[in-house]
Amino acid sequence: MDKKSIIILAAGQGTRMKSELPKVLHKISGKPMLYYSIKEALKLSDDITVVLYHQFEKVKKEMEKYFSNINFVIQDHQNFPGTGGAVMNIVPKYSKVLVLNGDMPLIQASELEKFDLDATIVMSVLELQSADGYGRVIIENGNVKKIVEQKDASIDELAITTANAGIYQFETKFLLENLPKLNNNNNQKEYYITDLVEMAIKEGKILKPIIVNEENFKGVNSKVELADAEVIHQNRIKKEFLKAGVIMRLPDTIYIEEEVQIEGETIIENGVSLLGTSKIINSHIKTNSVIENSLIENSDVGPMARIRPDSKIINTHIGNFVETKKAELRGVKAGHLSYLGDCFIDEGTNIGCGTITCNYDGVNKHQTIIGKNVFVGSDTQFVAPVIIQDDVLIGAGATVTGDIKKGALFVTRAKAKVLDGYFYKHFENKKKS
Repeated sequence: MDKKSIIILAAGQGTRMKSELPKVLHKISGKPMLYYSIKEALKLSDDITVVLYHQFEKVKKEMEKYFSNINFVIQDHQNFPGTGGAVMNIVPKYSKVLVLNGDMPLIQASELEKFDLDATIVMSVLELQSADGYGRVIIENGNVKKIVEQKDASIDELAITTANAGIYQFETKFLLENLPKLNNNNNQKEYYITDLVEMAIKEGKILKPIIVNEENFKGVNSKVELADAEVIHQNRIKKEFLKAGVIMRLPDTIYIEEEVQIEGETIIENGVSLLGTSKIINSHIKTNSVIENSLIENSDVGPMARIRPDSKIINTHIGNFVETKKAELRGVKAGHLSYLGDCFIDEGTNIGCGTITCNYDGVNKHQTIIGKNVFVGSDTQFVAPVIIQDDVLIGAGATVTGDIKKGALFVTRAKAKVLDGYFYKHFENKKKS
């Protein structure tokens, strides 16, 4: 491909989203929509400019979490509103410039590569069964001869099913020469980038249409469209994992975010959510479990388990209703109904039902360290910080507040007490009262 500059339009408020959050920051598969436009653009160019306006500081700050080599400019929305106004005063580095929209999270670099044609303007078009709601594009002998908005179209033009998809590539020289000629003599009092197409046609320039995939160029302007786009994006993610050999039970019920990695012989059951930067290797994640920013390797998790951020679960069995947070478990069995936070537990250790690492004292978090081959009885509380050495047996119902040495038995149960006949005495007294 020839080198080209890319401008991404992300200045709009997005009122149809009915949200205080800027439209381009609404998330799909765990990342803001604008993230995907920038990510794909970077596959094609090292000269990326993102045009912002509405809550520009918030949008800029969010994008800088992911990208460090992007130019951000603020649109002069007061004097030059509209899509044409958005690209004014930008000087692209290369001889061609591609103009994208920040609310097209399904865009793919492979589609954008098709714009690499020799023409003054290359514009994306959709071939639809019905183009209702779109601007129409009239093509003759392989060249664009006219574009017309639906509200301005004649009866014959309304019958045309070739629609404007809203992405353009310009020769930079033409763009810079003609942007100053734009005017806002229209009902919206805005400067439209589509007017450049009309100028090029009148000047007899070459305008080439590129038929693109409607799915990839799907714009998101409402939360309904956001949900629809996320379904498509999720299907793409899961399809790649399935092709790589991952087994998925009822894939439509599984949610996997953008940066998740899955390797080896892995099974993902229905209702599972894999979030953030989680990495799953040769493991079985069972029904309705949630894994967030954690490593699961050679282990099984769930059903209905929650692995919270910064956990490392290796060669371990995690059963139902077990929750971990910042926990490293190596060769451990934790069958059910336990909370294991801020802890390290070593191989051969069994965690009984109802075990809790009490990691928070109201001010600070503290760590519980449990060694190898420790048997933890049911309903045990570890009041951190504590260290349990290897080969320790802890009786059910224990509250551990200090370190335990290797090989010890630890029991804190009170002596049993039985009062014969107390039931009858108790309720007889209640009757008299």
